[in-house]
Amino acid sequence: MNFESLGLRPELLRALAAAGYTTPTPIQVKAIPDVLAGRDLMASAQTGTGKTAAFALPLLHLLKASGEKAAPKNVRVLVLVPTRELAAQVLASVQRYGDELRLSSAAIYGGVSERPQIAAAAKGLDVLIATPGRLLDLMQQHAVSLSAVRHLVLDEADRMLDMGFLPSIKRILGKLPRQRQTLMFSATFAPELRDLAASMLHQPAQVDVSPRNSTAVTVEHRVHLVDDARKRDALLHLLHAEPRQTLVFSRTKHGADKVVRFLDSYGLRSAALHGNKSQNARTRALDGFKAGTIQILVATDIASRGIDIKELPAVINFDLPNVPEDYVHRIGRTGRAGASGLAISLVGREDQSHLKGIERLLKQPLKREPLGEYCLPERIAPEAQKVRQPQRSQRPPREAGRQGHPAARPSQSPRGQGRPQQRSGPRQNSGRPGAR
Repeated sequence: MNFESLGLRPELLRALAAAGYTTPTPIQVKAIPDVLAGRDLMASAQTGTGKTAAFALPLLHLLKASGEKAAPKNVRVLVLVPTRELAAQVLASVQRYGDELRLSSAAIYGGVSERPQIAAAAKGLDVLIATPGRLLDLMQQHAVSLSAVRHLVLDEADRMLDMGFLPSIKRILGKLPRQRQTLMFSATFAPELRDLAASMLHQPAQVDVSPRNSTAVTVEHRVHLVDDARKRDALLHLLHAEPRQTLVFSRTKHGADKVVRFLDSYGLRSAALHGNKSQNARTRALDGFKAGTIQILVATDIASRGIDIKELPAVINFDLPNVPEDYVHRIGRTGRAGASGLAISLVGREDQSHLKGIERLLKQPLKREPLGEYCLPERIAPEAQKVRQPQRSQRPPREAGRQGHPAARPSQSPRGQGRPQQRSGPRQNSGRPGAR
């Protein structure tokens, strides 16, 4: 099947062709016709299978076909997402696919100044991508109205519930018209999420392109049993033995910063990504990772959504997540869109109960492999690190003398410099759109 057979507008087909996308993924094949038909939708698919395009393409088609325009402060399509990074990623996809449609779009989220976001909303928006907290802030200021929303999307709905956004979502739902199309996309569907879906969806079509709470078959899983006291040595051994771009998951923000400082002392270009970082610092770390100037990105679960790296070869769980479903989301960062991936977990005594919970969720044991003797590089002397840092960070002179990797320390950027993200240029892809 090709995209022409799905009945999408010529402008969308040209945008897909220009981006090099040729074949729709299974979630797109099943979801796009239902969305075009105006049905509510409850879709479950592993992350990295193209969920964004599955709702963005048909909704852009419907917006253009209606011939309407958004009135000032009004919104026609509202997409709710859990994190800033995911908001930016969805906006980039919407603008890429709708390049020829002349539709307005913006993303609003916390961590940056409200002023540019309020200015964008004041003109009226065909598509608004928002995190629940910042959206409620702007609604209370009467900067944006949801009375004209015709299409609502909850993306990564399970993560929004995990992050405690359910009360905010219910407040937002109370401001939406009853007559609307509602789409819910998620990698996992816990019972409480299905209860929410039952309360807000009307006779939804159900799309499930993979076993619930499963990981991609293209991902190889490895478990290394290690002493808790030697976890960092084990991580360094793995990164040194097979140098490659790697996403490392830490359970806590403090733990992520400690891992970055440790890796940096051995000369590995690393950065931390977590909720205590300013938006500017998070953007710098993620952009550096995507560009390849940062080799190791150490992230917490909250910050991990929206990390969309083409052909990311490996993910390492320095700590296993407290919630078994989060393992599915972490592992979904590798092995995307049919590519092969590797998921490694360092399991100490404190992680044993979490490992059992993950194996129960996946209904399969994860392969254990011994690590053997650790092969560690030499530590870089602090004096050498001081010399190296300004060359790597390329910071302004006022910060050049500080120690530690620039992306691993709290940002000193002044508040109020953020802007709603604008059109992003084309990026390399795997031949399938929106894989995340």
